[in-house]
Amino acid sequence: MKKRLLTGILAGALAVSAFAGCGSAKEENSTATDNAAAKEETAGTEAAAEGTETATAVESKGTIKIAASATPHAEILEAAKPILAEEGWDLEITVYDDYVLPNEAVESGEMDANYFQHVPYLDSFNEERGTHLVEVGKIHYEPFGIYPGTKDSLDDLADGDTIAVPNDTTNEARALLLLQDNGIITLKDGAGLTATVTDIAENPYNVEIVELEAAQVPRVVSETAYVVMNGNYALQAGFSVAKDALAYEKSDSEAAKTYVNIIAVKEGNEESDAIKALVEVLKSDDIKNYINETYDGAVVPFEEDAEAESESESAEETETAEETASETETETK
Repeated sequence: MKKRLLTGILAGALAVSAFAGCGSAKEENSTATDNAAAKEETAGTEAAAEGTETATAVESKGTIKIAASATPHAEILEAAKPILAEEGWDLEITVYDDYVLPNEAVESGEMDANYFQHVPYLDSFNEERGTHLVEVGKIHYEPFGIYPGTKDSLDDLADGDTIAVPNDTTNEARALLLLQDNGIITLKDGAGLTATVTDIAENPYNVEIVELEAAQVPRVVSETAYVVMNGNYALQAGFSVAKDALAYEKSDSEAAKTYVNIIAVKEGNEESDAIKALVEVLKSDDIKNYINETYDGAVVPFEEDAEAESESESAEETETAEETASETETETK
């Protein structure tokens, strides 16, 4: 009897122990499950936060389609591309090798803007073709230069030598003015920024002016004595204004102030957020530094402040002169 009772007690104790063990395992499993769930929830929250942050950082504001010459314009735009991307703008650059299609693309709406020309060319293009393009930002200046062709020095200029120049209205005038400044030809009085070969009054060396589409000029360096071209085409031909130009426009010349390269858009799009963002980045210190470090003087950032300061000084000089004249007149009376 005692033996049966003892056996029953032991069996009960074992049962209780077994139940207690099951309860402990369930609690441990429950705790582990809760911890895992908590970790998953935390990870999910962090991932969601990171996703939101990433989405915010790359939130797209849209695409800016711009037409440009290859050098230096497209290169400068490539430098601006990541900066614009940080602001949510995707800059889509299409390179053209002439001076007509980029303007036609903007006029038709195929492109939002272009970057390859200066204001005189833009004005001439609008007048000749009836387009409606306007300047929204002055970015850089490229000194026009005379570069060696088959001859390496202007001292070697001989009777009947050929000189290649761009054939569009404003750039041809610019080339002819530079030739005049270096004593090669003389233009008629008043020819100025509209000069053509018909305005050559004196040609003591009987040079033959070869008129070519601008993009073709650097391709005849092995065929003509000299070539006259602007900075971007000189760069494409492997020239540097600072090192290779036999003569070039001075920084304080009328041409330097007139032929600043610009961003152009179709009239009515001047105030769009995309265009404002584009111009702001292209005029930033980052891009100015890129230009100065990359082009060795062949391309120069345009400084609005310098232009404004020059205009201010001119106005002050005029005002001072008028005051002096007025005082002199009063004293005379």
